[in-house]
Parts: sequence; C-alpha cells; structure tokens
Amino acid sequence: MSGAAEVHVGAELRPTKIELLQDWLPRQHWFFGDAGKLERVANFRLVDPDGEVGLDSMVISDGAHAYFVPVTWRAAPLDGGDLIGTLEHSVLGTRYCYDAATDPVFMEELERVIRETDGQADVHDHDGNVLPLVMDVQGSGVVPGEGSDAEVELVRVLERSADVPGDALGTLIADWTDDGGPRHDLLALLR
Repeated sequence: MSGAAEVHVGAELRPTKIELLQDWLPRQHWFFGDAGKLERVANFRLVDPDGEVGLDSMVISDGAHAYFVPVTWRAAPLDGGDLIGTLEHSVLGTRYCYDAATDPVFMEELERVIRETDGQADVHDHDGNVLPLVMDVQGSGVVPGEGSDAEVELVRVLERSADVPGDALGTLIADWTDDGGPRHDLLALLR
C-alpha cells in the first residue's frame, strides 16, 4: 500500500458527494442508470505525492449497475479538468470536484500503482486511527521497459468480472463485497 490518506470523519459536505454526482453522471455517455437511486457502495483512496489533491475512487450503484467513479478534490480550480461541481467542506472549506480521468495528478498516480504492483492507500482519521478498508485494490505490475508510451484507461461500468483484454500491459483489479457477495472487478488497464 502506498501512503496514507487522511479523511475528516463527521465533516459536513454541502452538497454531498452523491448530490454532486446526481447532476453530473446522467451527462456521461457511459452512464445509463437512474441518478435518483445513487449510493456509494465501495471506495478506496490513492495519495497525491505532493499532498495537495484528494484522490477519491468510488463505486457508485443505482441498484442495477455499478460504476467506477474516481474523483479528485482540489482547493483551487484545475485548468482543463472536467469539473463535476463544488462543495463546502466543514473542515477544509470550498472544494472543487473533478472527474479524475481529467486530472493529471490522479492519472499519474494510478499509472504508478499499476506499474509498480502497488495498491490503495491506508486511510486514517484526524486522530491517526486507521479506518477499515472497503476494497482491496492491486496493480498488476508491468514488465520493466514495456509500454513506456502506454495510457491508462478507466473501466466505468463494472461487470462483475476481471477479464483482461489481450493487449493490456497492466491492470488495476479490485476485490470487494456487494450485496453480501464477493466481487472481483477490473477498474483500469494500461495499454
């Protein structure tokens, strides 16, 4: 696991993360669910090496489908990023929420995790207490020297499968539980 992410347990968010996504998700070509039934069913964190950007990866369900929705949280706007919306965080103040696929900090860290056979960050609260993991996420690694110009692709609609395309150089796989049953999903690939 790479690093530790701090979360502010009990902080108030206005609007909530789900409320932000209820407006944004229906505008995405890969979303075909019911935005009125969204709930976060799993999540994991990565860590910005510079400690400036929150790297929050969520699995959102509408009851029928599960979607991989990574977002980033910033204190200031990101030029060129796909802004999902802004919220007020009771501890951190105004936060700009971006689609992580358009945030270079997230995409670079995700590629590093895949290439280096790393996983999600430990998560702790403000007092340093480690919080339980909801998902076990693991990068596959890449043969050294291969795929220097490869790009990370996110898998947005989760299919209860970790089938990997033959041309993938590396992957990010998640193991988690949904409705009481185990899941093994492909979240991202490098090709």
